[in-house]
Amino acid sequence: MFVDSVDSDIAPSGTLLGLLQRGRGDGTLHALAAPRSEALAALRQCVLHDPRRDWQVEHRSLYYARLHRELDAGPDDIAAHLFDPADLLCTPEEAEVRTGLALSVLGHLASYAAAQGDSWRENAPLRLLRRYATTGTNWQWALDELAVRDDDAGLRPLGPAILARFPRTPEGDAELAEAARDAFEPRPWRLWAEDSTHPEQADRLRRVQECRSFDRWQRQLRTPGPRPGWSVREILEWAQDGYEQHPRQHREAPAARCLAAVAGPEDRPLLLAAARGPQEAARAAALRHLADHDDADVLDLIEEAAADPAETVGRAALSAFARMRSLTALERARRWAAAPEGALPPGLAAVAAEMLACRGGEQDADAVLAALRRTIRLEGPDSAALWPLVDGAGRLSISCAAPVLRHIYRETASSQLRGRTARSLAATDPSFPAGFAIECLWDCEESTRQVAAECAATGDARVVERLRRLAADPAEEAGVQTAVRGRLAPPA
Repeated sequence: MFVDSVDSDIAPSGTLLGLLQRGRGDGTLHALAAPRSEALAALRQCVLHDPRRDWQVEHRSLYYARLHRELDAGPDDIAAHLFDPADLLCTPEEAEVRTGLALSVLGHLASYAAAQGDSWRENAPLRLLRRYATTGTNWQWALDELAVRDDDAGLRPLGPAILARFPRTPEGDAELAEAARDAFEPRPWRLWAEDSTHPEQADRLRRVQECRSFDRWQRQLRTPGPRPGWSVREILEWAQDGYEQHPRQHREAPAARCLAAVAGPEDRPLLLAAARGPQEAARAAALRHLADHDDADVLDLIEEAAADPAETVGRAALSAFARMRSLTALERARRWAAAPEGALPPGLAAVAAEMLACRGGEQDADAVLAALRRTIRLEGPDSAALWPLVDGAGRLSISCAAPVLRHIYRETASSQLRGRTARSLAATDPSFPAGFAIECLWDCEESTRQVAAECAATGDARVVERLRRLAADPAEEAGVQTAVRGRLAPPA
C-alpha cells in the first residue's frame, strides 16, 4: 500500500485546495469550473499562506497570477495581507516566508497590467509594490520585483525612503552596503547613486560601496584557510579544527579540494589512516579525496564508514561514493543494491540504487524499480530520495514503473518532483500524451509545461487553444514558447 503525504499543511490531492497548493494544472482547470467564491477562497489561501516546501526551487507565482487574472480577483486581499500590523512584528526571515509569494504574484500582475497598456498611475499592483518597498519588512523582495518591472521614473523617488531605513552610523552603513550587494537586480541602487537631485544620497551610496570593496580586499588578505606550502597533515588538521569549533565549520569539501592540489603517492598511507581514524572531519575529507581519485581501497573504506555511528562520517561516506564515476564503483553499486534489506548500513543500498538510476544500464532496471517501490512504501511520495529514482525510471524506460510514477505525480507536494515524474511518464506511459500531459499545460513549473507542449495530444480541443495562449503570453518562458511554436507550426 502506498504512503500518503504527511504534510499537514497540504490538503488532499483530490480537493481544489490540494490541487492549487501543489501547483497542478488540474488546479486551474477545476478552479475555473468551480463556483467563483470557492475558487477565490482557495486561491487566497495559497497566495497568502505559501504552500511550497522550498520557495527557492519551486514556482507558484506565475501560476497563481494567471489564475488571479482568470478569476478577475482584485488586489485587496493581497494588500490587506501585506500591510497587516503583523508584518511589522516579523523578523526579515519570517517576513520572507509570510509575504514573499504574495509579492511575486503582485510582480507578475504588474507586468500583465503594463502589457495591457496601464500607466504607472493605473497599475495597482505596481503601486502596492512601491508602497510596500518603502514601509514593509520584506522590502528587499518588493524592490527586487520593482527592479525588473518598474521604469526609472518609478524607481528614483523610492531612494530617500529606502536609505532612511539605515541609520547614519558605521553599523548602518555596513548594513546598507550589504543590502546593495545582496540585491537581486542592482539597477535601483545604480539609479540612486547617480541621482543628481539627491547629492547626499548619491555620495553616501558611493562611499559605502567603496568601503565594501576595501573590506572584501582585506578579508581576502586575512583568510585563515590553507596556504601554499601546507602539508596533507596540516590540511586534515584544519578540517578537524573547524569541526571542533562552536559553531561547527564543515570544511570537508574545501579540505578535499586542497588535498587534490598537494597530496602525492607518498601521502597515501597517511590518507588511508585518516580515512579509518577517529577524527570525523579529517576522516570525511580523506574519504572524499580517495573516492575522487578511485583509490583501490576506498570502496571498502566507504562501506566501513557508512556503518559508523557518527553522522558526519556516514554522510561523508555516502556522498563520496555518489561522486564516483568508475566502472568498479558501478559494479559495487550493483552488489550493494542486490543485498537483502538490513544487510547493509542504512543509506548504502539507497545511494547504490541512485547510482544505478543515474549511470546504470538495462540490466539495472529491476533494481531501480525495486528501490523506487521501496522508497514510496517507506518514505512516501515526498521523499528526496525519489528524485534520482524517478529520473532513472524514465532514463531506462521502465514501463512497469508507470503505475508508481502516476501515484507520485498525483500525490507529491513537490512541483519539482512532479515535473521530473511527468518527464519519466512521457518515456514510460503510452497514456501520458492524452492524460496527464494535457493538464501539464497549466502546471506551475516551466519544465513541466515544456514536456506537455512537446507531447500533449492535440485531439483534445483544449490543447490547441492552450498552446496558442502560451505562445502569446509575454510572461511565458522561452523554452515553453519554443516547444509550443514547434507544435503549432504547419508541417514543412
